[in-house]
Amino acid sequence: MAKNTGKIVLWHSAMAGAAAAALAAWRWQRRWGATAAEQRAVLPGDSLVPQPLLQATRAIGIDAPPEAVWPWLAQLGYGKAGFYSYDWLQRGAGLGIVNADQINPEWQDPQAGDQVSLAEGVALMVAEATPPQAFVLVGTAGPDAPPGLKDLDFTWAFILEPEGPAGTRLVARERYAWLRWRSGVAVKAIAWISFVMSRAMLLGIRARAESAWLGQLEAKLDDAVDVLAASAAPADEVG
Repeated sequence: MAKNTGKIVLWHSAMAGAAAAALAAWRWQRRWGATAAEQRAVLPGDSLVPQPLLQATRAIGIDAPPEAVWPWLAQLGYGKAGFYSYDWLQRGAGLGIVNADQINPEWQDPQAGDQVSLAEGVALMVAEATPPQAFVLVGTAGPDAPPGLKDLDFTWAFILEPEGPAGTRLVARERYAWLRWRSGVAVKAIAWISFVMSRAMLLGIRARAESAWLGQLEAKLDDAVDVLAASAAPADEVG
């Protein structure tokens, strides 16, 4: 009897530990990289889903100023620059998304009311595009949405805050609200996929923005060196 009781206690302890670990992991992925202040902050786009049933706030530091990060956000979307996430996962899912490594001038003027496609036939609407500060996308599922997602309201906001002399905090926030419990189940079921893709996207934006910004600084430095060299050269050499 005592032996069976011990097994029951161990089983319940293991289940409780697993539940606690799952809860901790759930909270961690919804707050990845974000400070407590960033999690609590009221951000552009919040008013579009004023009473979310699920919110995720993730953030990353970037060694480039906001104006150097903004162009990568401005061109997000299927059919444009992609989402800078995992190419192999996007290909495996059959999304047909190709991630860009360059800034395309033709995609640099998003306006409120424009569409940003997530995949073929699936799009969000630009609610706000304020360079280089806020890029807010909003989606309201209609009658053609998949079962369980017909009443879902969703926002996806990207906020750029200056950090230090030439850095940026990029904060990405997702807010969800729904009426039917099935929609909540569907949202929570894809939440981990969203985290995996969003984390890769933030890292991808950082890598591209930092590389491009460093290249610009190096080019400016080379130009300055050339100017100094020319001004220091003897008159006969310049002639």
